[in-house]
Amino acid sequence: MAHPKSFTYSLCFFLSVILCSFVARATDVSYDGRAITIDGKRRILQSGSIHYPRSTPQMWPDLIRKSKEGGLDAIETYVFWNAHEPVRREYDFTGNLDLVRFLKTVQEEGLYAVLRIGPYVCAEWNYGGLPVWLHNLPNCQIRTANDVFMNEMKNFTTLIVDMMKKEKLFASQGGPIIIAQIENEYGNVESYYGDAGKAYINWCANFAESLNIGVPWIMCQQKDAPASMINTCNGWYCDTFKPSNPNTPKMWTENWTGWFKSWGGLDPLRTAEDVAFAVARFFQYGGTFQNYYMYHGGTNFDRTAASYITTSYDYDAPLDEYGHLNQPKWGHLKELHEVLKSMEHVLTYGNITTTELGNSLSTTVFATNESSGCIFGNANNSVDATITFQGKTHTIPAWSVSILPDCKEEAYNTAKVNTQTTIKVKSVNKAEDELQSLQWSWRPEKIHTELLGKGEVVANRLMEQKEAANDDSDYLWYMTSVQISKDDPVLIGNMTLRINETGYILHAYVNGEHVGSQWAKYNVFNYVFEKPITLVPGVNTISLLSATVGFPNYGGGFEDIKTGIVGPVELVGQSGDETVIKNLSERKWSYKVGLHGMKDQLFSSASRKWSVEGLPVNRTMTWYKTTFKAPLGTEPIVVDLQGLGKGNAWVNGHSIGRYWPSYLAQTDGCSLEACDYRGTYDNNKCVFNCGKPTQRWYHIPRSFLQDDENTLVLFEEFGGNPSYVNFQTIRVGTICANAYENHTLKLACQGRPISAIKFASFGNPEGTCGSFRKGTCDSTTALSILQKECVGKESCSIDVSESMFGYTTCGDIMKRLAVEAVC
Repeated sequence: MAHPKSFTYSLCFFLSVILCSFVARATDVSYDGRAITIDGKRRILQSGSIHYPRSTPQMWPDLIRKSKEGGLDAIETYVFWNAHEPVRREYDFTGNLDLVRFLKTVQEEGLYAVLRIGPYVCAEWNYGGLPVWLHNLPNCQIRTANDVFMNEMKNFTTLIVDMMKKEKLFASQGGPIIIAQIENEYGNVESYYGDAGKAYINWCANFAESLNIGVPWIMCQQKDAPASMINTCNGWYCDTFKPSNPNTPKMWTENWTGWFKSWGGLDPLRTAEDVAFAVARFFQYGGTFQNYYMYHGGTNFDRTAASYITTSYDYDAPLDEYGHLNQPKWGHLKELHEVLKSMEHVLTYGNITTTELGNSLSTTVFATNESSGCIFGNANNSVDATITFQGKTHTIPAWSVSILPDCKEEAYNTAKVNTQTTIKVKSVNKAEDELQSLQWSWRPEKIHTELLGKGEVVANRLMEQKEAANDDSDYLWYMTSVQISKDDPVLIGNMTLRINETGYILHAYVNGEHVGSQWAKYNVFNYVFEKPITLVPGVNTISLLSATVGFPNYGGGFEDIKTGIVGPVELVGQSGDETVIKNLSERKWSYKVGLHGMKDQLFSSASRKWSVEGLPVNRTMTWYKTTFKAPLGTEPIVVDLQGLGKGNAWVNGHSIGRYWPSYLAQTDGCSLEACDYRGTYDNNKCVFNCGKPTQRWYHIPRSFLQDDENTLVLFEEFGGNPSYVNFQTIRVGTICANAYENHTLKLACQGRPISAIKFASFGNPEGTCGSFRKGTCDSTTALSILQKECVGKESCSIDVSESMFGYTTCGDIMKRLAVEAVC
């Protein structure tokens, strides 16, 4: 036995080792006027947004691994208040809402995390992430100096912070979170709230500081951010952004990699060249932290999408909705990250000298005593530029940035894409022939009691839908009855029912008969419904079903935008020049929230009350059900809902979101030619899909499926034909490249072998993917070399040079290798 004194010394030594180990694991995160510092060292940080509820826990490890492989240092996410607290003081952190699990997955991959608590998030998320029950709290005014709101915000934010502390997830505790955000883009709307808005933002800062999380707090788009907060930039370009406080670094929290899509809107495309241009230019002008919004967009499952936002939230991000690499964007940015990371010390510690040469041309030199690095920018959108620097000539293509880590040789140019382009294809379900084997059953949505005017709540007024339904459902019935005598003046001639609606969808019934439906357009919240009707002497019942498609998520006072039937509701009689109007708005109205089938959970129950006879098509308010086998393999799965109208879909009880394939995208505005990356981007540039269904394909995560039989349930609101529904997988079908000389080209089929080389030319090839052709000079060996090096392999790397392909007659021009391969 050890001597007691020796035991005491041993115990003290052991405890000291434990304490030192704990301290060693903690990370010191701070900042100065140049950069975020980690353990005292200034850092260049590349981050990417991945929203945990827009994917599944089973997808998270792969998404985060691919983010790390793409050169990211951090993953950024919002925290979604209304998802976690759908009912006041009732919380949900299960499944894809398991924030702790998500952050630990980030940490396990060796990445940092940026936690944007908000808790207002915008994000094209329903009601901007705020719970709708806030709207119905007495005396609550949202996002302003209001005690009721601030108390609720304080309660939820403290809950999140305490949860992070308990799990030791802040960097100060050894966790991955290096930055946190309070509020979100408030500077864009602060003027709407006046002095109360300024008081609120100061309260937010003081409250955030009081939480003592040990890492910096940021406020994005907040020029008047209090001194304890770092003001950051959001947008397509942030090179001209200057922090309001010179003692804070230049940070870009939202670099929009594409754009979201709305029902009736077009598909956006932001080129890899332009995203890279924006990033490189940001770092040229002193930026040191930037985050891609989004790096993976994902899917708006269930009812989480904001008003008129599609279920797909692909965003044209570097990782597509399903988790595939979106090439060339992912690879082109990866190469940019590698070059910038190699210059980290000189970019963060070097003296900066920028020279504006005119015609949007500039050079920036970063110099320390040990080394120097250069970034040359050409923001002219049409004219290439040639500059001579330190005795050497450099050509900078229009709308591009060249990076020279040693100020001598160009290592990267944003306009020169040396990574492959990936074209994905859909394949039919090889587990079965769905078009032949899908057997459908059906049942009607029960609306008999509603057509009779029988509701659950009564009021002598028209209630706004957020007030009446509290976001428990998209659907709210408004019902009333009106006594009409034979000599009522409103019966003078032709009669219509006229309704001022902000729902955004209205289905109207009079005396049990459907008289019409109407819906709004994106960002048009109000319309007038007017249809001919026939009334009878005596009691007439009017039943109106109002359906929302998400609530607004952005703007000053967005929470006050009315939804539902706000009135007036009028009977209009007209005969010649005479018009008689009977206003029904202040009559007794009864209300019923939701639909019977949803309350009965037809999407997940084993109810046997489904009919297999006489399958109806183009029938409104109808439920459909079928079973199917899971497609073979591991590729992402989509269901094709072409032929249906609008509704909701579930697989094995999991909601895959709203569907609306009958809503066609606008017919004009599409890009008829290949997108020109040159020039300022916005969401109206480079769009496509004109005149086609806004969204035809809907993602089914494989974790939703069972090995044997699976069930698909549809609630069809408008009427459609389920016979065309089928399941397909998405895989890489073709890969192409047009890489520049003196680079290494990597070709990969993302898990599948390269089966053939359709085209290969080293020289000055012409055309684009799918239509490549040889130019005026060419190596005769390109095709055979590519076939030998790549066919039968999942990936191959090719040195693009004459030493690989042999002599060409191209002379001194910069040669390129064009390749098209089949997976």
